[in-house]
Amino acid sequence: MYKAYVFDAYGTLFDVHSAVSRHFDIVGENPARVSEVWRNKQLEYTWVRTTMDRYKDFWQLTAEALDFALAVTPGSNLDCKQTLLDAYMTLDCYAEVPLVLKKLKEKSVKTAILSNGSPKMLSSAVEHAGLTDILDDQFSIDDIGIFKADPATYKMAIDKYNIEPNQVAF
Repeated sequence: MYKAYVFDAYGTLFDVHSAVSRHFDIVGENPARVSEVWRNKQLEYTWVRTTMDRYKDFWQLTAEALDFALAVTPGSNLDCKQTLLDAYMTLDCYAEVPLVLKKLKEKSVKTAILSNGSPKMLSSAVEHAGLTDILDDQFSIDDIGIFKADPATYKMAIDKYNIEPNQVAF
């Protein structure tokens, strides 16, 4: 039995494609491609910046990745940028997430998010999804200025909960 369950936010708890899905009608000719490129470039930017030891706020990288996705996807509507960024702040959580987190809380274990997302991004998504009362913490790598999967990022939860690495499920 673990003492803590710590989840990634984007792609695990929250559907990163829900921002475009909500506004597919204004994105342009290929909204699915815009969403796919946006997510891939967002991750690529974190990996490159970690390798270079050149941290930049995840929200900035998210906006830059969207700029790239809109620019390289033919037929995209560049005027939808702000609408999509606003939607990213309130991504939909996957349907099973609230129930899974509630069941874990019933077992008296810690539940948290560990994410590349900035504190403002995480708070907004958690509040929008109604998860505030079932998550104990939201760990943002913004506090240490290096992206996952650097080992220091996972140490944040271990240190906060004063537990051994084998007592937490990431």
